[in-house]
Amino acid sequence: MSAAEGKAPILQVRGLTKRFGGLTAVKNLSFDLREGEIFGLIGPNGSGKSTAMKSIMGIERPTAGNVLLDGEDLAGKPSHEIARRGFGMVFQHSRPLNRQTVLENIMVALLPDSLFKLFADRALVDRARWIAERVGLEKVIDRKPPTLPFADLRRLELAKAIARDPKLVLVDEPFAGLTSAEVGVFSDLIRSFRDEGRAVMLVDHNVKSVAALVDRVLAMYLGEEIVTGRAEDVMKNETVRRVYLGGTIQTSARPESSFADKQPLLQVENVSVHYGKAQALENVSIHVHEGEFVSVVGLNGAGKTTLFNTISGLLPYTGSVVCSGENLRSRSPAKIARGGVVHCPETRELFGEMTVRENLDLGGQHLERAAQEKQLAWLFDLFPILKQRQGQMAQTLSGGEQQMLAIGRALMMQPRILILDEPTLGLAPIILEQLSKALEKLRQTTPITVLLGEQNVTFALPHADRVYVLEHARIVWEGGPKEFAETAGANFL
Repeated sequence: MSAAEGKAPILQVRGLTKRFGGLTAVKNLSFDLREGEIFGLIGPNGSGKSTAMKSIMGIERPTAGNVLLDGEDLAGKPSHEIARRGFGMVFQHSRPLNRQTVLENIMVALLPDSLFKLFADRALVDRARWIAERVGLEKVIDRKPPTLPFADLRRLELAKAIARDPKLVLVDEPFAGLTSAEVGVFSDLIRSFRDEGRAVMLVDHNVKSVAALVDRVLAMYLGEEIVTGRAEDVMKNETVRRVYLGGTIQTSARPESSFADKQPLLQVENVSVHYGKAQALENVSIHVHEGEFVSVVGLNGAGKTTLFNTISGLLPYTGSVVCSGENLRSRSPAKIARGGVVHCPETRELFGEMTVRENLDLGGQHLERAAQEKQLAWLFDLFPILKQRQGQMAQTLSGGEQQMLAIGRALMMQPRILILDEPTLGLAPIILEQLSKALEKLRQTTPITVLLGEQNVTFALPHADRVYVLEHARIVWEGGPKEFAETAGANFL
């Protein structure tokens, strides 16, 4: 039993709803948060977590509902007024004043709203120094933000959030871009806020880190609450597991020894990638044999898209990416694609004002007319709906049809390696079934090699010969899909 249980709620959210046109991003969400409690919001990508937090903080204006802090309804008030009432917000992306030192950044956060006090007195400086020490910035207090490592930039955001001594601290993606060791340090720091009596609410894609930190957690899906309770109980909830994992895991792997190439077709060795100061991949190594289907599974934010963008030549990196014995580092993305490594991105990148047929013709423009028609006939057999829709504008297709078109355009390039990034994102079960059948047909009837990135393991595993688990920018597991289902799958969340 946590120390917060039995205390009166400091924050009461009742019937919170946020619509964007016809899309309901948050629907009738209600929960309480008590003094001295850490409360987490989790859910797959697009479940409404960040929108809910922004609506509470006043960054988004709620469509309906109440946000009560100590009984006062703050719903709909601007964010600066809500902050004055006792909210502190830690944003995912650091927003420091780059020309000021760490100390000066904290002092700005401490200044009165009127800004009448133009010159800092000794008490203000001392308070800023104490806050810097409180979050572990005492050694860099005189440095400017551009010179700081990423973890210290995150500490600076925490310092600014607690500068006005808030009752409630809202933290958006506290662990994004941090190493495993830094996650532990930040978890201890957030726990210390609770120990001081503050209420803390956080959202993060790193479900394991959230579960290890919070007193209670609310799991969301498609804008609605699934269940609220202790983290260990929520993680065992069948509905929660289904929306993260997708359902019953089935496997039908071919053993790695069945692939004839002695040298794998694709080899990624010790690849590291940074976005500014945030590490997105850390010494990642994978290999893929010719004709093999390999699934890279991981929760949102693990680094799957970064890995695929790196292979496709879209990002700078350290390490090596070798295909057919040739290093791809010096090749442009266009040359890599023409060489047979074709990437179907998570965002699809269709030409919305062009027809289905025109999008497909773009993919097959390098082919002779007869070869293009042959490839198109094969593709229409794989995705019959595209033949029916070939005269229709791409932007008028359903989400599932757009995903089929994106895959179809990639296949028109006759890839040797097809990279599929989160093809199931946001799709209805009936469309997932159609995509699954198409992938199995590719697997059984073509020599195409597929590298698939997915959060939905029940879609990824039936077609996989091998599986990699990517967690927090690192490969943490490799093996067969059956072994994953029996061992690693139990710990996936």
